[in-house]
Amino acid sequence: MASDVDICNSALNMIGASNIISLTEDSKAGRVCNQRYEFVRDSVFRAHPWNCLIRRAALSALSDAPSYEYTKQYQLPTDPFCLRVLDVEGEIDSGVTYVIEGRKLLTDEGTINLRYLARVTDANEYDALLIETISARMAHEISYTMTNSNGFTESLWNLYLMKLSEARFADATEGTPEELVSDNFTTIRL
Repeated sequence: MASDVDICNSALNMIGASNIISLTEDSKAGRVCNQRYEFVRDSVFRAHPWNCLIRRAALSALSDAPSYEYTKQYQLPTDPFCLRVLDVEGEIDSGVTYVIEGRKLLTDEGTINLRYLARVTDANEYDALLIETISARMAHEISYTMTNSNGFTESLWNLYLMKLSEARFADATEGTPEELVSDNFTTIRL
């Protein structure tokens, strides 16, 4: 079972630092992990549409309309919190158009069904390669504070990029391949 502390301890191990017991621990490692963890996690989440973080929601229009251009607006999901809209049903097939402004989706559509990337805070729901990727990014982010070594920090960035690439590939190859329509309208299986 994974936890935020386990992910941070993995990062600390990568830089040769001692483990922490909690993110609120009163130690240099505890303070820096507590300060950076959520920002790093959410940045890694936004870097790819991770299967373990995708959620769906049917949105209800808000009573007030946007000031101009669009006729309806919808509140983006808050539970779990929407980090990134992936797509809206009908966007490709029916030409549904929308924009995201602040925490609202603006459109002329009467109903909105969307897929989104959620801020999932239970690390037990993360894919193992996503955990490794977050740990590597966390190690990079805290390494200079913990070690005062620019060269080491740069090598950890390269480790993060390798972990990210491996995790993205594994994540993207799960499920039925999507079909794309090329410019000459032939279907291509990915």
